[in-house]
Amino acid sequence: MGTALEFVRVSKTFPGTRALSEVSFAVRPGSFHALAGGNGSGKSTLIKILAGVYQADPEGEVRCGGSASAADSVTPSWSHRAGVRFVHQDLGLFDTMTVAENLFVGRRYPRTAGAIAWTAMRRAAQECLDRLRVPVDARTPVGSLRPADQTLVAIARCLFDSAGGEVSLLVLDEPTARLPQAEVDELLSRLDEYAANGQSILYVSHRLDEILEHADTVTVLRDGRHVATRPVAGLDRAQLTGLIVGQQRDLVEKREPRPIAPEVAVTVRGLSGGPLRGIDLDVRRGEILAVAGLVGSGRTSLVETIFGVHRPAGGRVEVNGRRLRPGSVPDAVAAGLAYVPEDRARHAAFTNLGLEMNLSAASLRRYRRGWLRRGPELRDAAEDIRRYSIRAPGPRAALGQLSGGNQQKAILARWLRTRPAVLLLDEPTQGVDVGARAEIYTQIEKAVDGGTSVLLVTSDLDELLHLADRVVVLANGRVTDTARQRDVTREWVATRMFDAPQEIP
Repeated sequence: MGTALEFVRVSKTFPGTRALSEVSFAVRPGSFHALAGGNGSGKSTLIKILAGVYQADPEGEVRCGGSASAADSVTPSWSHRAGVRFVHQDLGLFDTMTVAENLFVGRRYPRTAGAIAWTAMRRAAQECLDRLRVPVDARTPVGSLRPADQTLVAIARCLFDSAGGEVSLLVLDEPTARLPQAEVDELLSRLDEYAANGQSILYVSHRLDEILEHADTVTVLRDGRHVATRPVAGLDRAQLTGLIVGQQRDLVEKREPRPIAPEVAVTVRGLSGGPLRGIDLDVRRGEILAVAGLVGSGRTSLVETIFGVHRPAGGRVEVNGRRLRPGSVPDAVAAGLAYVPEDRARHAAFTNLGLEMNLSAASLRRYRRGWLRRGPELRDAAEDIRRYSIRAPGPRAALGQLSGGNQQKAILARWLRTRPAVLLLDEPTQGVDVGARAEIYTQIEKAVDGGTSVLLVTSDLDELLHLADRVVVLANGRVTDTARQRDVTREWVATRMFDAPQEIP
């Protein structure tokens, strides 16, 4: 039958880590093929290589739609010519434009007498929607559609030319992560129809029920390696969980449990909004409470809502007995909260500013006397560079000139300078090398020894085992389990993340 897609010994190495190691598997034509694996298994890296976003290591090959390319030479244009189309979690739609206008983005608009032929454009768009059984009017603004229908529009944009045989593979990356269950069922039903009509689908998901009920084949990655590619028929939830989790060994030596004060630093009760569905948790003074969960579980939404980035739909947050004003970052900072976000480049780093300005960004009041006192600011920056082992030419060096690990140490130092009561950390060592990781751990533990409480979100199970005093597991926006450090293993965490069935709201 040939293959719609084949990876041959594809590898990818980042500084300090090997994300993929000689991954090989094939997707049959007309197959609804699922790609599964835990956080850090390599799923997203593999998809980004196929899209030409990442360049793979030398050697290896990617074959698709009758075309072949060395794995390190795949580009976005090659992938598009080979007939691969992508639907990411961020759909890339324009809410204020109509469905028809969105379908024609990147295509040649039909024209008459030098002007856009709007009627012809809408007619062609509606024919595409009807052929793919997308139940929307081409004249409707995309922003007014339900999330599931928006996803179907994004799929229709990919399959616009499929009738002419130009689309060999449709890749969907976690398309249901933020959809309510009723809309999930509608979307998957439509994908079943497309596969039955011969469309090849590579479906990336961590939702095991979706894979078992809709896919015909599943490939499992673990720690950047190919574990299995097998038919879904005859596979049950426990077996699939076992393939994903494996026989996991704890690779880090657990430290001795630290004494935890009985006082509660952070109280969260009934916190709801976005993916969160009534979160209850306490963080005690001088404790590191780690949050484990899959994409879409609500991990990042939890710390962002506590910090006031999002206004909750319900519930409350208290810090040392003080109730925070919902959706207010200034109130959270005034109460002693500090936040190091997951996406450093977009949400924390002022890369074009000097290191001294980045370090003082959360504590500017100490340098203001009607004007900004640059001398004390520079002296404090020089001291922080020494204290936190930030490798930089000097305090005036632009943050963007530093390595990722040194940028992250600077952002952590920015908040530690404020002596926070509570430190919210979202993937604090993502994308940093081994040396910087160890130095960041040291600074976190020093802060905790000084009485700071930490709420830590991490996908790195070794990091979780090394740092956490307690672990809570989030699934479907709820806390589903909790355990103390002595009872936590890699297998305990991974099994509970994957073995939580999707709830129907």
